[in-house]
Amino acid sequence: MLMTITHRYLITTFASAALVLPAPAGFFSKDKTPEEETAKDIVAVYDFDQPLNESGMGSAGLLGISTEAERPLTTAELSLSLQAATKDKRVGAIVLDLDQGGFSLSQLQEVRRNLAAARKAGKDVWLYTEYLSNGTALVGSAANKFCVMPEGNVSFNGLAIQGMYFRGLLDKVGVTPQIIHIGDFKSAGEPFTRTGPSEEDSKQRGILLDSIFNQIVDTVATGRNLPREEVLELIDDPFMTAAEAKETGLVDLTLYRGQFIDAVKEAYGDTVKIDENYALPERSGPEIEGMMDLFKVMLAGNKDSTVKTDHIAVVSLEGAISDETVAPVRTQILRAANNEHAKALVFRVNSPGGSAQASDVLWQATEVWKATGKPFIVSMADVAASGGYYVSADADTIFAEEGTITGSIGVIGMGFVITDMLDKMGINVHTTTRGANADIMNFTRPMTESEVDSVRGSMLDVYTTFKSRVTSGRGEKLTDEIDNLAGGRVYSGIDAKKIGLIDELGGVGEAIIEAAKRANLEMTKSGTPPIALYPEPISGLEGFFAKPEDDPNGEFIRATAAVSTNTKLVTQMATLLRTSGIALPYGQQKVINDFLSLVNQVMINRPGQIFLIAPTWNGVGM
Repeated sequence: MLMTITHRYLITTFASAALVLPAPAGFFSKDKTPEEETAKDIVAVYDFDQPLNESGMGSAGLLGISTEAERPLTTAELSLSLQAATKDKRVGAIVLDLDQGGFSLSQLQEVRRNLAAARKAGKDVWLYTEYLSNGTALVGSAANKFCVMPEGNVSFNGLAIQGMYFRGLLDKVGVTPQIIHIGDFKSAGEPFTRTGPSEEDSKQRGILLDSIFNQIVDTVATGRNLPREEVLELIDDPFMTAAEAKETGLVDLTLYRGQFIDAVKEAYGDTVKIDENYALPERSGPEIEGMMDLFKVMLAGNKDSTVKTDHIAVVSLEGAISDETVAPVRTQILRAANNEHAKALVFRVNSPGGSAQASDVLWQATEVWKATGKPFIVSMADVAASGGYYVSADADTIFAEEGTITGSIGVIGMGFVITDMLDKMGINVHTTTRGANADIMNFTRPMTESEVDSVRGSMLDVYTTFKSRVTSGRGEKLTDEIDNLAGGRVYSGIDAKKIGLIDELGGVGEAIIEAAKRANLEMTKSGTPPIALYPEPISGLEGFFAKPEDDPNGEFIRATAAVSTNTKLVTQMATLLRTSGIALPYGQQKVINDFLSLVNQVMINRPGQIFLIAPTWNGVGM
């Protein structure tokens, strides 16, 4: 099921003269002992102007080279930085502005948990926002200095699941979907075959939405010391103002950005160090001011990037699972397995699944790591479902956030018959075959009954393997028979823990700490475990001059990505959507992009390709 979870929102704009208001007297004053004055002399500031990601790799630009000035910060690096600030007695306060960060639910929950730990350790936590949303309310509930812009937009309005169904579009362009699914709750194919959700999918969406909604309500109520019923009343007030949010205790006060900055300075004095890169890695590329600088970069690109000190290897899988996405991830896991200094593996999974075959290829790579006998920890991000769960199942320990979407243990087979579309385009197709099943799942005709039975039999074999991977990896941790937990059922992280699909509630930071304990690694000077991201994130310019990586396992036959030659269907549907005159919000645009991506993947893969893919939930509108 391709869908998005969004919140209702109201955007208001108006013009007004600049207004500067004095902060309430005494609110920012802080009585300190002489010891505190000398010990707490750092304010750690986190001002996000781009989203986090899991790998630290920038998006590709022209010629596949990243053109961004600096690489993105990863969730792991931010989490370790916040952990270090919590432990550092010199840090008196943490200041954040998340508005431009585009944080997902799992990232917000991890940040919030780290801030709560900082508060418990006696730190002040300041959060500034111009947009009081579900996400800022969630994170801000851990702050003791939660400030919103006086005329800021307030959209703390709850959650809504909105599904998009494309059967009508497929009918218009002359495409007939052929979907076979194993498991009544395996709803990933419904957008192609239906105009609305099935009874089973409606049920599981309701359960999931209840879980996430209750997480937000309970967290905000506890953090702000408000009755749960009062938080529900605030959510049901769609036109709440920033002033009303302050009056109810949802935020501490309303300030403009300049006032907020002045208030932080006033609270800690002129001698405090404002550190905007506290315990964070260097992410900017090299400065090029002449040919000598360029030569240095070229020479550095030929150096061996293998980490030669003991560390935890962090490898990330992001996006749908296919030949293209699996090949580089597999390579990095094998690299870590062959590095004697990689003492544990944290596999960060953020994927709704994809190709069954590619999922098994990646699962086998994790088995190579397990054969080393070193700890193998999985950290699930927003979604690790279907194929995303398949590649996670054999970990020693699985961490997930309360709002992580996981499970979806089931199988789906997809195909499209495009004869009507070809007729509209004036294209005739003639097929000559040798062999009874030479053109099974041919895109110019529907499958025969015997062909459907053959495909279903193959899918049942894959389903049996999937369930065996789960039972082998999870063993007695499962609270019920696998058939009662599978069938395509989707779970939130908090519900997945109850039934044994995951082990611990927590983020990548907690996963790294667990890996360090199991590997008996010493902490760094900042009090956090030593990690190495695989591959090492570098700027676009450095990547241009970097030498190709040697094969990590002595393999002389490399895994490669499939090349699309059948993209006409995708191109035509994309054009139709672009020229429809309908302006869609970002979340719905992403649903459409995911839909087209899946159609393309079905079209370019070999006949009989089977998928382990979950309903695509594009995050909670935070």
